[in-house]
Amino acid sequence: MNAKRSLFSRAMITVSVLMIACLVLFALVPGWIAPYSPTEMNGAAILQAPGGSHLLGTDYFGRDILTLVIYGSRDALIIGISAVLLGGGIGALIGAIAGYSGGFIDAVLMRLIDTLMTIPGILLALTVSAVLGPSKFNLIIAVSISIIPSFARVLRGQVLTIKNRTFIEAARSIGTSHLRILFSHIAPHAFSSLLVMGTIGVGSAILMGSGLSFLGLGSSEEIPDWGSLLSEGRSYISMAWWIATFPGLAITLLVVSINFLGDELQSAIGPRKG
Repeated sequence: MNAKRSLFSRAMITVSVLMIACLVLFALVPGWIAPYSPTEMNGAAILQAPGGSHLLGTDYFGRDILTLVIYGSRDALIIGISAVLLGGGIGALIGAIAGYSGGFIDAVLMRLIDTLMTIPGILLALTVSAVLGPSKFNLIIAVSISIIPSFARVLRGQVLTIKNRTFIEAARSIGTSHLRILFSHIAPHAFSSLLVMGTIGVGSAILMGSGLSFLGLGSSEEIPDWGSLLSEGRSYISMAWWIATFPGLAITLLVVSINFLGDELQSAIGPRKG
């Protein structure tokens, strides 16, 4: 049973890595892969079903769906990675400072985080995005703010565990500064947890960003992202199911692949932490 499970895990890891690699390639060089221009409209091919010269069909403007899905991967990855780097970085810093400082600083920072955690992440992101207005940058800001509390909580717990270990006490005894202890001694030991959470967080951020775009709070650029494609395609779901289906499938495959990779990474790191 363990051998079968191990074989299945390796197969799923391979599939997940290949899926993520393909979508990263799409995002980096879409013009080399996409069969058409994302802004090319063909009046003779409006709402054409999948097949022939348009493998995934066309939309109501005659644009190639495969091309739009390939170009949409860029926004998905930009939003997911940027939101985790920004929101995760801020959250990790808040958690690290709170956990290391303790006392009044810890109490104030954690009450702030607790306040943010009382608001569901998607609702918080929706509110911020609605206030700032629809744009890719504002979407990243909105998603980033929504993931700050979870990173802050995890890193605070990690720092509280690490800061009382013997090697930290030894560093304090020889006069090492607090900043050096925090960034040179504690941070490397908390990195594995941060890496796992960041990996899974990218998938969550992509899903949340697509959800906000679906609600009309995403990028207003000429080339639609996956969430916008889903929103536009829902009006044609009965006559042109492919417009919404393939962007939705792309979101699902990418998020599932990232989450599976994060889970496997957590399983691989977990035993060494204990």
